[in-house]
Amino acid sequence: MIPSRRGDPVPPTPEDATPTGFVGLGVMGHPMALNLVRAGTPLVVWNRTAPRAESLRAAGAEVADSPAEVFRRCRTVFLMLADEAATDAVLARGTREFARRVAGRTLVVTGTNPPAYARALEAEVREAGGAYVEAPVSGSRVPAEAGELVAMLAGGAEDVARVRPLFAPLCKETFVCGGAAPQALLMKLAVNLFLITTVTGLAESFHLAARHALDLPQFLAILEAGPMASPVSRTKSPKLLARDFAPQATIEDVLKNNRLIAEAARASGAASPLLDACHALYGETFAGGFGREDMVAVVRALEGRAGETPAASGDRSP
Repeated sequence: MIPSRRGDPVPPTPEDATPTGFVGLGVMGHPMALNLVRAGTPLVVWNRTAPRAESLRAAGAEVADSPAEVFRRCRTVFLMLADEAATDAVLARGTREFARRVAGRTLVVTGTNPPAYARALEAEVREAGGAYVEAPVSGSRVPAEAGELVAMLAGGAEDVARVRPLFAPLCKETFVCGGAAPQALLMKLAVNLFLITTVTGLAESFHLAARHALDLPQFLAILEAGPMASPVSRTKSPKLLARDFAPQATIEDVLKNNRLIAEAARASGAASPLLDACHALYGETFAGGFGREDMVAVVRALEGRAGETPAASGDRSP
């Protein structure tokens, strides 16, 4: 299907007069919600950690006291949540309240969940009288802030058409990947496999250059002058050089994605030798207490294998 690009004309939707809900204001959710507000979308937001919502309030969003309030006031609700447990809690899944929250609403689920979980949740939402659009995004904090994400959508054709205009301030492109979950999630996992192996390869090549005491700025300049230059390398290379591990995509999140990709590979019988090697390295980095650092901190695992003493982290996982 032809992708939607920023600047394409979008039709009006019947929900234009009602606010949109956004639940989950973490590393990705906060800039996504902020871009919606800045684009003039009436927004009602909620976050478990309330102070995260204050900058949204200042930008013009309304801050709800609870997830229940978001669902009462909004017909379309974005969920950008960390995992299945957080999603179930927000939806009150497994209780009578679940049907009250989702009936007549369209859920736009942008987080990365296990495909089997997404399939089951979609069925429950539809059975309760709601609509479900799976909408994982490709990109980390920086493209989220810039409105340069790429969204992969799956759901009923009318449901996708209704919510797709909302992605204009969030994404440079959106792609419809199928008519039901988990087609978009599986596409996201395939994309993330390439991303993870690419960043790990960049860290490994940087570590090799460092071990040989090469001129590291020159090494990175040569990379950027060659055919391997990309937005990913331009973002991650300076972080490696400066040992800037402030998170854009955390080790913990990458390890979660690694696990989901491995499960999808096993389910299909696909071989995943590069992923398996990356999984071990990110696992070692996480075990070292660096789960909240950016994914380029995987270089710490490489340094550890080389017998180097790991540096202390300013932001360690518990």
